[in-house]
Amino acid sequence: MVSGTSIGITVKKNENLSDWYTQVIWKAGLADYAPVKGFIVLKPYGYAIWELIKDILDRKFKETGHQNGFLPLLIPESLLAKEKNHFTGFTPEVYWVTRAGESDLAEKLALRPTSETIAYSIFSKWIASYRDLPIKINFWNSALRAEIKATKPFIRNSEFLWQEGHTVHVDEEEAKGEVMVILDIYKRLIEDHLAIPTIAGLKSEKEKFVGAEYTTTLEGMMTDGKALQMATSHHLGQNFSKPFEIRYLGQDNEQHFAWQTSWGVSWRLIGALVMMHGDDKGLLLPPYIAPIQVVIVPIFRDKEAIYVKSKAQEVGNVLRKSGLRVIIDERDEYTSGWKFNEWEIKGVPLRINLGPRDIKNEELELVRRDTMQKWTINESGVVDSVTSILDEIQTNLLNRTKDIQRQYTSRTNSYDTFKSILDTKGGFIYTCWCGEQSCEIKVKEETGADLRVIPFECKEDVTSCCIYCRKPSNKIAIFGRAY
Repeated sequence: MVSGTSIGITVKKNENLSDWYTQVIWKAGLADYAPVKGFIVLKPYGYAIWELIKDILDRKFKETGHQNGFLPLLIPESLLAKEKNHFTGFTPEVYWVTRAGESDLAEKLALRPTSETIAYSIFSKWIASYRDLPIKINFWNSALRAEIKATKPFIRNSEFLWQEGHTVHVDEEEAKGEVMVILDIYKRLIEDHLAIPTIAGLKSEKEKFVGAEYTTTLEGMMTDGKALQMATSHHLGQNFSKPFEIRYLGQDNEQHFAWQTSWGVSWRLIGALVMMHGDDKGLLLPPYIAPIQVVIVPIFRDKEAIYVKSKAQEVGNVLRKSGLRVIIDERDEYTSGWKFNEWEIKGVPLRINLGPRDIKNEELELVRRDTMQKWTINESGVVDSVTSILDEIQTNLLNRTKDIQRQYTSRTNSYDTFKSILDTKGGFIYTCWCGEQSCEIKVKEETGADLRVIPFECKEDVTSCCIYCRKPSNKIAIFGRAY
């Protein structure tokens, strides 16, 4: 077990990513172990990142006509049985409640692995006419799935925070439009705020959400050459409205089954942030998603403390009034060097060092976390300078991760080369695929690579033959090993 921040990160990222990742999470103060395997405690600093993600998405959802609601955690087994195909996909991961106090329950209750069944049983009571549609509801909650064997903080936990949206529409075209609106909201969050590039496209029939007509996805590439599913948005068609009797009276005075979508992201995004941007010093947060964008460290001897701290507060207030998230580290019990190390581990994008000489010269010393570059600015232009630098850091981090994605992107239609790439560097591999699930399964069995995404945008030649069976192909698919 690792804890505290006094000794910094003790392993190199490129030598032992797993240990490095765990150390960063604990030492940066994002999370801690819970008493039960597969569960973690989200500490205030980690939760602050989740709150920023939540605020960005919540604002966009409301701008596009969605409302927030709340769903119960327990789902009766009989309700789950209404859509057997969907729930069968979750059965191995479900936690069951069988007792209440000293009494056995008459019916098993599932701890929510996802909310389609409970939400749609309620929707069927709310909808009578086309006038009741669309319903566009989002839920901020947690879900539980029994990840016992291979857990990884934020990436794979038995309980996780997420948002899941569920919508009901009068026709299929409206539902399809909803799927893409949400996928674009997710893409803007992940690329513009988290500074992580993604590839948008469709999941294969094998990999789509159970019960969906089709699943759209955003796939990211981590620094170790493994893929990570960042977000999904599903077109459910009428696959749930029929078993749950979600009907409406149309303008033609006929009864119709509704069309539905569901979509979600989880705190897995925090794990992606850590892996993509962190370095050997610790966490490195993009400014647009950092709970603390600027830390001001007053540097003083005892007799100078009041004077320097007062000036630090003045500078901090100026920056806060401009909308920046600023903290002033006035703690007397730690040295300046100790503070520098702590804020570097926590990944604060920009540090301002302020001492008596700086005050006398009306200057501020700035240190960028991404490059560790250090320079001085005139105090009078602090807002413009800091804002500009934070924008530069955000852009730099996105460009870095784009470079990582490019480095881990390969193209081949030779199965031998395909396997060699996976074993030497991993990453995304663009290749031709015939569309048959049997070939997809064989590739997975023989190489451990999933079909991650069938990209929406692709300039590759699709007239070649399938990577596995060599039959004519008209699809480009991206394969890769994944978390």
